Parts: sequence; C-alpha cells; structure tokens
Amino acid sequence: MTLKIRVQDTAGSAAPYEQVRAQISEQARSGALPVGHKLPTVRGLAEQLGLAANTVAKAYRALEADGVIETRGRNGTFVAAAGDAAAREAAIAASGFAERVRRLGLSHEAALSAARDAIRAAYE
Repeated sequence: MTLKIRVQDTAGSAAPYEQVRAQISEQARSGALPVGHKLPTVRGLAEQLGLAANTVAKAYRALEADGVIETRGRNGTFVAAAGDAAAREAAIAASGFAERVRRLGLSHEAALSAARDAIRAAYE
C-alpha cells in the first residue's frame, strides 16, 4: 500500500497543505493506508509533490493534532488508529455543540438544523 496524493494548483482548490492533509486523512480513515503504515518524511514527501517542506510539515502537524498520524521520534511518522481518535474527537465536539445550543435555548429541531447547515457548508 502506498500513499497517493495529488495536489491541484488551480485557483478554486484548497491550499496545498489542506489538500495533503485531507488526502492522507481520507486514505487513513478508508483503510487504504493501514494503521502502522510508515509515511514519507516531511522532506521526502515535499520533494515528491514539488511543495515546500513547511507546507507538508503543516499538514503533518494538523494530522497529528487530529490523531490521524503519530510521530515516533527518529523512527518516523506512522498512521495511527485514526478511526477511534476521529470518532472520539467528533463525539467531544458534538457534546460541546449540544450543551451550547441547549444553553442558548434552541429547540431540538433548531439545533439539528444548525448542525445540518454547518455540516453541509463544511462539505461543499
């Protein structure tokens, strides 16, 4: 299994670091990159993609913060058990949202509507 990333350089595309982050995240979550898969070094991936090392480093930092990857010192960077971490983070965020809308006095339907609108906007 290999990491497959394609960075688009068009005006409508997301920033390169976000494209790298999103593609690694999706491949880890789908199982295309299994837990424990060793990722290229920041410099190595930057060279492969024709990007600055800082761009790839930013993507790796975001992925590590999301629990998708883990860095093991000099041993390298590996795909973590991302599904569990992602589900845990989503549950925490959802709980925070639910508590906040309850304090604001929104009805159940209004809260669901707000959540649906936010999710729709994020995925479009």
